Amino acid sequence: MSTATATACATQLEHALGLMARGFSERTVDVGGSLVSYRSCGTAVPGGKTVVLLHGIGSGAASWLQCALDLQQDAQVVAWNAPGYGGSSALPMARPSAADYAMRLEQLLQALDVRNCVLVGHSLGALMASAYVAAGYTRAEQLLLVSPAQGYGGGDKRVRGEEIAQQRLAALENLGIAGMALKSPERMLSVQASEFARAWVRWNTQRLNPASYTQAVYMLCGDDIHRYRLPAAGPACAIYCGADDVVTTPQDSRMLADSLRLPFQLIEAAGHACYIEQPQAVAAVIRRHLDQLS
Repeated sequence: MSTATATACATQLEHALGLMARGFSERTVDVGGSLVSYRSCGTAVPGGKTVVLLHGIGSGAASWLQCALDLQQDAQVVAWNAPGYGGSSALPMARPSAADYAMRLEQLLQALDVRNCVLVGHSLGALMASAYVAAGYTRAEQLLLVSPAQGYGGGDKRVRGEEIAQQRLAALENLGIAGMALKSPERMLSVQASEFARAWVRWNTQRLNPASYTQAVYMLCGDDIHRYRLPAAGPACAIYCGADDVVTTPQDSRMLADSLRLPFQLIEAAGHACYIEQPQAVAAVIRRHLDQLS
């Protein structure tokens, strides 16, 4: 990276942090003795439209900044920090399921009086979002699974799941959070991603809590999205994936969509963290689903 590029990237990062401080700051609510932190923008009005954003295993609520700000004129936007991320209390069990995360999400939405939303889950957040809807909670009218992690806890994937868990936890021990953050853009973004997108991925990964990341690894490797059957009378659902995603590949995401008989669409010129690499394109997709809210 040239000196000029590095300087421009640092300026963009400083600007993003300023935007976040002014219009997407972290807030916390108490839900029965546990804390849930979240970031929000837009205007909450009675009966108004809401977008709820769930991040993946190596990220946090702040990662949605650009996408959320693009949507703030259309709806109230809430991006949570999953249990153990940001200022959120960790779950009490060592190896939680997606259903455990979903229960905490319901507590947050109840506390915020969110009654009717577009629920967007990215990567591991898609597994949580699926568990939320499958549990029968009724606050999501539209469900978007973006580059969905499917989990390794089902059938013949269990051995692979044990290997993945060992690899991820070994990387955590050997590299630490800082070392993982340096490497994260390699898998999260496409080769054409901007230097700012790479810096933003690193910034968010640097804020992981090792113990809570470990919990999430066990959830990823021990759970399975196919356990969470979407009810026939539940929310409208669609699946999206970055066209250059090497983590939850377009092929895998399309196969999931076909198996669930759901619409599928690629986000062009984007890797796994498509909402970071192409925030306006992902916001446009979400906006289409907002228009379908009753």
